[in-house]
Order: sequence, then C-alpha cells, then structure tokens
Amino acid sequence: MLACSQGSAEALTELFRRYQQPIHGFFRRRLNDPARAEELTQETFLALLRSASRYEPRALFRTYLYAIALKILRAYRRKAIFRTAFVGRPETIPDPAQHDATETGLWVRRAVAQLEATDREILLLREFEQLSYAEIAELLNLAVNTVRSRLFRARVALRELLKPSSSRAATDAVTQAASGSGNPQMITTKGQRA
Repeated sequence: MLACSQGSAEALTELFRRYQQPIHGFFRRRLNDPARAEELTQETFLALLRSASRYEPRALFRTYLYAIALKILRAYRRKAIFRTAFVGRPETIPDPAQHDATETGLWVRRAVAQLEATDREILLLREFEQLSYAEIAELLNLAVNTVRSRLFRARVALRELLKPSSSRAATDAVTQAASGSGNPQMITTKGQRA
C-alpha cells in the first residue's frame, strides 16, 4: 500500500489482484444481488485509490481495506432503507443462486440471518474473511474480549438454530394441536402439570 500511495500503478494492480475476490465475497455474503456486490467491490477499490495519499500504516492493510468495505456497506444499507421508506419497495433483484442452492445452504443462510446483527457480522468476519480477533475488534471498535465472547455466543446460537431437534418439532406439534382443539391446558410451562 505504501508503494500505491506513492503513485505506483503496479502496486495498485497487485492489491486489486490479491484482494478483489475476498472483498467481493465480503459483499456477496451480505447482499442478495451479485451485481450490487460487484459495484460495491469496485467502489471499495475506488475509495482506496482516492485515499491512498492519506494512508498511514497504523494497522494491517487488510483491516484498513475491510474498514473501507464496511463503511461502504453501511452507507449502501442506509441509502436502501431511505429508498424503501420513500419509494415503498426495496431495490433488490432476486438472486438466482438462492433458487439453485442446496437445502443445506439455504438452511445455514437462514440460520445466520437470524443472529443478532453484531454477532452475525463478527461471525462472518471471523469465519469467512478469516480476520483475527484483533482485526475484528479494531474494525468494529470493540474490545478483543468482547469480540471473543460475542463470537462464542454467535457460534452457540448458530449451533442451536442448526440443530435438528425432534423435541422442537414435538413441542411445535403439541402447541398446534392444543391451539387447534381449543384446549389451552395441554400447553404447560416448566414446573406445571397438565
């Protein structure tokens, strides 16, 4: 990045070659629109190019690049919410990959989407972007121990969401049967008798 900040086109080309796929994957995992993910990837590298002269190596370059990508993603989401509020419909195109994905992939994607936003972001940054705890902490302005505990919490929650639970299905069946028959006494809580 230092060579790039001094105007080296070869350095910029090398940075793009190394980081284009990871940054595209970062956006692709967070957006349903592959074309929008590509646009935001390009926008990230344009922002990197614009800020090259001001770059100071205070952190790893990868952390710096993901910070730019995260800011661009947040700005895109704010704009999307604004457009939805005033236009009335989100600006998204259905993702054909979702329709072709396996049942397991959809199951995992839905489970990850149910996690709390910060926990989900920490999990994605750690597991998919392979950032260290320190990099995630710096990127999200959190303490390293907070990142560790939230990652642990996200993994536990994800494990629970992905667990094929026959007891959960049985509980749902009892609840539906009780509500359908009009017999509310069938549903009990812990410590109560039916």
